[in-house]
Amino acid sequence: MVIFNKEHMLYFILFLKPKNTPLHFYLPLISAKMESDALTWGDKLILRGLSFHGFHGAKPEERTLGQKFLVDIDAWMDLKAAGKSDHLPDTVSYTQIYNIAKEVLEGSPHNLLESVAHKIAITTLTNHKQISAVRVKVGKPHVAVRGPVDYLGVEILRRRSDL
Repeated sequence: MVIFNKEHMLYFILFLKPKNTPLHFYLPLISAKMESDALTWGDKLILRGLSFHGFHGAKPEERTLGQKFLVDIDAWMDLKAAGKSDHLPDTVSYTQIYNIAKEVLEGSPHNLLESVAHKIAITTLTNHKQISAVRVKVGKPHVAVRGPVDYLGVEILRRRSDL
């Protein structure tokens, strides 16, 4: 059965669930759906098109010559207070998140983009307690593949519960 939204899920749990299945079995499903909705529709800071030169990669030439990396970041947090007050201390400055990405991308080399993205995400969550989740996309626009590409990369999502 495909559950499309919270109302469908609740209807299924209350009326269609097998009689011998305890209700607590479905609580993680409800929690996951609510968290997913919050990430889709919640407030977030957005950083797009960050570009850095770094020395990440598994190949020796990537570590020697370096290459361009593209980064996009979404950071979910409640922005109501900042919206009402119009004061920077009520939010997280974009530049603080930008500086985390810059430090990771221009810092010590990693073999995998997965590791680069993970470090940006975990550092962001660790340094900014008001951020509940962060999505990081890291791309390499200049890769050695036979065929045209805009970039190849990874996208990860880390939640505060992942710390």
